[in-house]
Amino acid sequence: MKKTNSANIILCFMLCAVLLSGCYVNYQPTGPVSSPDAQKTVSYREEVFPLERNGIELHLDRIRMEDAEPDRNILLIHGVTYSSHEFDVDYEDYSLVRALAREGYGVWRLDIAGFGSSEAVPDGFLPDSDYAAEDINAAVDKITEVTGQDKIDILGWSWGTVTVSRFAVNHHEHINRIVLYAPILCGLGEYEVTEPFHHNTWEHAADDFQKDENGEIDYSVVDPVIVQMFCSNCWHYDGESSPNGGRRDLCVDGSELLIDLDQITVPTLVICGDSDPYLDYDRVKGSTEHLPEGSKLEIIEGGSHVAYIEKPCYHLFQEKLIDFLRP
Repeated sequence: MKKTNSANIILCFMLCAVLLSGCYVNYQPTGPVSSPDAQKTVSYREEVFPLERNGIELHLDRIRMEDAEPDRNILLIHGVTYSSHEFDVDYEDYSLVRALAREGYGVWRLDIAGFGSSEAVPDGFLPDSDYAAEDINAAVDKITEVTGQDKIDILGWSWGTVTVSRFAVNHHEHINRIVLYAPILCGLGEYEVTEPFHHNTWEHAADDFQKDENGEIDYSVVDPVIVQMFCSNCWHYDGESSPNGGRRDLCVDGSELLIDLDQITVPTLVICGDSDPYLDYDRVKGSTEHLPEGSKLEIIEGGSHVAYIEKPCYHLFQEKLIDFLRP
């Protein structure tokens, strides 16, 4: 995939410096929300919960509606390069976090060790998929302790589908339902990852957005402000590097299965766009044959790896997700 040119990235940075100032403080939406009273201003509260595993401090937070005590909880798990801020691109009604909060959820986000706001790790190969699965287990234990609720829902995106699945195989007792968004069911292709840390760039952050015939971001598919905010968040929270343990796990031959669907014991939603370059669609389309009763497959037409924030897709993505999670 071609990269976005540097002039566009610099423009994104300059615009986002203004757009993002204070966006994590007031928790007021910047545009309409998809609710019965679309014009009503809603407020959100963020709470951070101290968590440590293996001597490393992990960032775990919850966003919920102001003055509401959620009776349902969901944990969102990020991918291999950038951390959990990606789920809260707070522009108009795009934010997945806030959409779920408006449905009555306590929405929890975990940064795996070495990512985002969690403590840095000395060895970038340390937080591989199995290690991350145990970070997830620690977070789920904390969530059930804080809320007093025995079971929660959990969503993994991209590499997060690998880590969530491995967690679920070994620690299924606290899971109600699983969502595998853009599941990496098998290796992405054999490639030797020799550096323990990935060098992050603005171009790399923007590279999951769909491109036009000239290799530039296709703004008919994604709002320019979304690109600007997404990339600025990557720079702000993830900086110039992120651990490569997960990437080393993914860069294996396509014949190697990374997720054992047959071992998942709770209802699971497999959801993705139909234009995601990282997915093996033959395996995706056959996934429900290996999953328990109540599982479902949703493929969103025109969606890519970031379907959840693409203009033609994000409302449908939210609707399909919420319909599956609804009791």
